[in-house]
Amino acid sequence: MLQEIEKKFLVKGDFKKEAFKAIHIVQGYLSRVPERVVRIRIKDEKGAITIKGKNNASGATRFEWEKEILLEEARRLLDLCEPGIIDKTRYLINNTDGKHIWEVDVFHGTNEGLIIAEIELGEENEAFDKPEWLGEEVTDDQRYYNSNLK
Repeated sequence: MLQEIEKKFLVKGDFKKEAFKAIHIVQGYLSRVPERVVRIRIKDEKGAITIKGKNNASGATRFEWEKEILLEEARRLLDLCEPGIIDKTRYLINNTDGKHIWEVDVFHGTNEGLIIAEIELGEENEAFDKPEWLGEEVTDDQRYYNSNLK
């Protein structure tokens, strides 16, 4: 399905001991227009291009299309991106409900100190367990969209 449904939260506590994997991510944006964000990403040693549409009123749902591209292509396309390349480490954590995985992004560089947790859902009102380290929900706060970070 060409749609993502996710909730975003700030992180207020220690989560790393629960992580089963850490991934280094570098990403940039060819377009940051809210109606169509075009992202280039390198996750460890794999490249991808992603197109995301505008969020709905709650901020949780939007169109998303992603395609793997060659690593060298991703590196070249990153050179064409707008200023503000994002560097982060993503930690993957199993949710206690056994149905979901938390993606916790620890930002580096100009966004050092920012930690955001995301959970992808099957539907907007789907129930999920909230770990103790989870802070304020920021799903509808555009300041925390990766495409708005510098």
